[in-house]
Amino acid sequence: MKRVDDFRLRFGDKEYVPIMIGGMGVDISTSELALEAARLGGIGHISDAMVEDVSDRKFDTTFVKDKTKLYKYNIFNMDKAVVQFDLERLADAQRRHIGATMAAKKGPGLIFVNCMEKLTMNGPKETLRTRLNAALDAGIDGITLSAGLHFGSFALMADNPRFREAKLGIIVSSVRALQIFLRKNAKLDRAPDYVIVEGPLAGGHLGFGMDDWKNYDLHTIVAEVLEYLKGENLAIPVIAAGGVFTGGDAVSFLEAGAAGVQVATRFTVTKECGLPDKVKQEYYKASEEDIIVNGVSPTGYPMRMLKNTPAIGAGIRPGCESYGYLLDATGNCSYINAYNREVNVNGGSDKGISVMDKTCLCTHMRNFNCWTCGHYTYRLKDTTHKKEDGSYQLLTAEHVFKDYQFSTGNEVALPEKEA
Repeated sequence: MKRVDDFRLRFGDKEYVPIMIGGMGVDISTSELALEAARLGGIGHISDAMVEDVSDRKFDTTFVKDKTKLYKYNIFNMDKAVVQFDLERLADAQRRHIGATMAAKKGPGLIFVNCMEKLTMNGPKETLRTRLNAALDAGIDGITLSAGLHFGSFALMADNPRFREAKLGIIVSSVRALQIFLRKNAKLDRAPDYVIVEGPLAGGHLGFGMDDWKNYDLHTIVAEVLEYLKGENLAIPVIAAGGVFTGGDAVSFLEAGAAGVQVATRFTVTKECGLPDKVKQEYYKASEEDIIVNGVSPTGYPMRMLKNTPAIGAGIRPGCESYGYLLDATGNCSYINAYNREVNVNGGSDKGISVMDKTCLCTHMRNFNCWTCGHYTYRLKDTTHKKEDGSYQLLTAEHVFKDYQFSTGNEVALPEKEA
């Protein structure tokens, strides 16, 4: 019976353990988690979601405080068009976060950054250009383009000296999305170095319709992408993602032709993960019925989360002056519209209102109150020991990584029991 360790992910003449840890924002995929993956010979992701806030936490910078002060006069105004990001400061935060991570890197693996197109930031093109190029300048090994189709993202980096050196990849959920991406970027003569095919059981945002995600299967989509690439004579590694819970799951994709797997759910309850420990315990306690897919994200994508997540139904005032990462090019956000509607229904007062259909994703993600999760989160309790006080023992990233790498079948290795 084969193990993940019997396979290797190849980029050119270099080989890696075919395990990629997915990029979870905001700083849920911490530098420490990504560094462990790289040390062990795989690939780790950090995320640049709300990178100015991440920088403030890590390096005692004052990006959020200064932005709040600058736009304080606009807090009670629901027109957020004036709330703009200072691109130099945005680039500074990106370089700090990525530069420090890369400086600490040890081992034979790689570190990538997950970059979401849906973080439109009241200036979709320019803020994305800034984030992508600052990441390359800071020495990142690779960039994974996520949460969007990214038709123009390669062009935004084309003049960077590292455009053809760094590994650049795209997340898709259909062969059609990949076909369009390749066609739009053909004139650059720069194919992606890898394609992550994310299925309907993934955590967080899903690349499917709210009513049809259940109709798709990751194995089928991966097979379609592999067949298309073969027909086009494109030797692009395909990474399977979403619902890969055991080493046996991973092997099934590797034997079918995938070059690697991306995993995340089992790393949410590791010590290196950025979630607060009390939230990790919520993940452990979850039953299958506690995991839902809803439309509360202002991005327009369906999102999988725990049904008791505090973000659902909250009615907080939009915090765009401090954050504003989901403002579109006109300074709009669907949560702002939903919030204003409830205020109007409540006679112009925001006291005690509840907004059920959308949520202020920036503020809730920043405070770890939006508990996004993968479909198999309810199985996490079976990967560790339950302690006498009813809580569950946290794992190490090394333990989970090696369990994927060396286990056979669908066995899950329990950690050594803590005293």
